[in-house]
Amino acid sequence: MSKLPKAHKFIDLSDYGRPLARLIAMSLKSTSFTPIHVTIAFIISGIIGVICIINGAFWTAALFLILKSVLDAADGELARIKQTPSYTGRYLDSVADIILNGIILIAIWHISNSNIWITALAFIGIQLQGTLYNYYYVILRNKFNGDTTSRVFENETPQALEGEKQSHVNMLFGLYKFLYGSFDKAIYSLDKTASQDRATPNWLMTAISTFGLGFQLLLIAILLVLEQKDYIIPFFVAYSTMIFVFIGIRKLLCSN
Repeated sequence: MSKLPKAHKFIDLSDYGRPLARLIAMSLKSTSFTPIHVTIAFIISGIIGVICIINGAFWTAALFLILKSVLDAADGELARIKQTPSYTGRYLDSVADIILNGIILIAIWHISNSNIWITALAFIGIQLQGTLYNYYYVILRNKFNGDTTSRVFENETPQALEGEKQSHVNMLFGLYKFLYGSFDKAIYSLDKTASQDRATPNWLMTAISTFGLGFQLLLIAILLVLEQKDYIIPFFVAYSTMIFVFIGIRKLLCSN
């Protein structure tokens, strides 16, 4: 099931793992495995990747970081195939992502020559990059009748869907707001009219998809196997300047 109608599909450079994710989801369709189980699997994969980074096993680390990205897509695929969307899964996925992002960067800081404060800037940059991409993507999905489990503005605790507990939704939504709230507010303050303006062109969404977590993990994996660990953190700090470039282009092209 596609998240967008055909006319608004774009080449998502962060979603390279989608074909394998669909295969994994299809293989689990008739089993007792749930999307939450797959989310837990990607958390484990990310943790193994971190352990490999710390121990200098960069090829293995790259494998598990990319596997984490694939499984990150597979949980949503399985939810769509089994027709079991849930806010529990949506927020658990996001909370796990941001915590793993921080741990991965700390591991890279540990093995590289980067300064801890530059590492903190890289973390902020990565989160703002991902938030901008998700902001524009969710706007498209909401505008054109795609998947609406994710909301453009996460202001209120959602009502639990069938099969999940409201207490779980409340807890995970609270964690989500605590961890992501400042990033959401920052991106919204930079581009307040995005949800009212014309749709972002497909080619621009493809460019912005380099901010997606899958692409970020792929870049980290490539730089690790190339023995360029000292460039990872500075790269993400520098690439964060593209946030302003992409926002400026979108406003120029799409403002009403």
